[in-house]
Amino acid sequence: MVLTRRGFLAGLTAGGVGVAMAACFPDDRRGPPTGGAGGAGGSAGAAAGNVLAIPPLLEPVVRGDGTLVFELTAQEGASEILPGVRTPSWGYNGALLGPTVRATRGDTVAFDIRNSLRDPTTVHWHGMILPAAMDGGPHQVIEAGGSWSPEWRIDQPAATLWYHPHPHGDTAMQVYAGLAGLFIVDDDDSATAGLPSAYGIDDIPLILQDKTFADDGTLDPDRIPNFGIMGNTMLANGTASAVFHATTGAVRFRILNGSNARRYNLEFSDGRPFQVVGGDAGLLPAPVETSRVAISPAERVELVVALEGGDDVRLVTRGGGLDIDDGDFDLLRITAEALTPSSPVPARLPGPKPIHAPSTARERTFRLNGHDAINGEEMDLSRIDTVVAAGAVEIWTIENPVYAHNFHIHGAAFTVLEVAGRAPEDAMSGHKDTVFVPPRSSARIAVRFADHPDPSMPYMYHCHILRHEDEGMMGQFVTVAPGTEKRTPLRLALEGGGHEH
Repeated sequence: MVLTRRGFLAGLTAGGVGVAMAACFPDDRRGPPTGGAGGAGGSAGAAAGNVLAIPPLLEPVVRGDGTLVFELTAQEGASEILPGVRTPSWGYNGALLGPTVRATRGDTVAFDIRNSLRDPTTVHWHGMILPAAMDGGPHQVIEAGGSWSPEWRIDQPAATLWYHPHPHGDTAMQVYAGLAGLFIVDDDDSATAGLPSAYGIDDIPLILQDKTFADDGTLDPDRIPNFGIMGNTMLANGTASAVFHATTGAVRFRILNGSNARRYNLEFSDGRPFQVVGGDAGLLPAPVETSRVAISPAERVELVVALEGGDDVRLVTRGGGLDIDDGDFDLLRITAEALTPSSPVPARLPGPKPIHAPSTARERTFRLNGHDAINGEEMDLSRIDTVVAAGAVEIWTIENPVYAHNFHIHGAAFTVLEVAGRAPEDAMSGHKDTVFVPPRSSARIAVRFADHPDPSMPYMYHCHILRHEDEGMMGQFVTVAPGTEKRTPLRLALEGGGHEH
């Protein structure tokens, strides 16, 4: 079922306001007036300021064999995002967004996921290297009232990942309603890296999203041409006009672009430099000092900023030359009074080495057509577009002859070789799973695929501007035992066909 605008509004209104349930974040986030948090974009209530909500860590149950078992429920609710207004919303284990899942490389994790919504959904583990059957893409549908219990062993470097719905044709509306959360992977190297690591104190998760609110406080899903939903109110962890009161001399922000379409050009209001220490799929080999970094939908960046007592500075996004980065907005106000000293950022970090393709690597080209096709084909759930040897490294070129896009690959990590004919910025040189492809340009990446052969269950690749993904700018690939690529069937037997919009 494709969730229409009318169905979205009706579902939120009927199911959200009348349901009393504990929110993932408390609703008493509004603090006393703090002043000065408003930006040129004019987020609602900017002068007042609300204490930044910190997603709680989800506590697992530990089985006798050491498996970490987490419980998640997708549900309807209502949240006070704007002062005095209850906005119908969706969340995991609460009314809006979801708790942070945290595990360590080598852990086996299992999930008991329940769908309390009235619509089918899925839960995709964005950036996780895992078997395709556990990926949570459009083939792992959880029907209304149903459940799903994936399980896998984590085997990848420390990184800030996330989880979100991925139902075919309905992803944009479900994410916009509030379904998203972070998944932090730790490892032995990250534990001793010397970076700020006290969750919620000097290691701060930051989910950036933009929303538009109707006069009655409901979320307005009106779309702009070509790109879909672009909001005029900025939220950080579901908090409008967010304020973070720092207590340490350095703060690490794990930033996710959780928006449907917006690209954020991040900087601090006073232009101060900061250190980029990580990206989508892990830490960098060394910190990169800069005063601006850009992230498109689904991309992550980890940065460390130095503070002094008395600081009152804002994290902002500046308008650029694209439809999807239009406008200047305040994202987070940061105040600092008495600060505990912090150690300097180390000169070297334990980030994974760049992915190098052998001279014999397979090369493929993917051309993004308009906003609804790749290589001239709209998404078809029954069609396998690409067959890859499990564990292989390939070179992929993504061609974009039109307006802004990005490109995400499930079950893989990659190194960006070039964008628009140039090497990527140093801040984007680490392992990634999503790359921005500017208008009328291309990106070239070296991709390492999951070593989980399964010819019958595909992974996805797609634009992560969610309207584009929903309308067909997505393809499927399977990873198979090396040497069996040519014998792999290219059709899946699915009930009702493969593509429905």
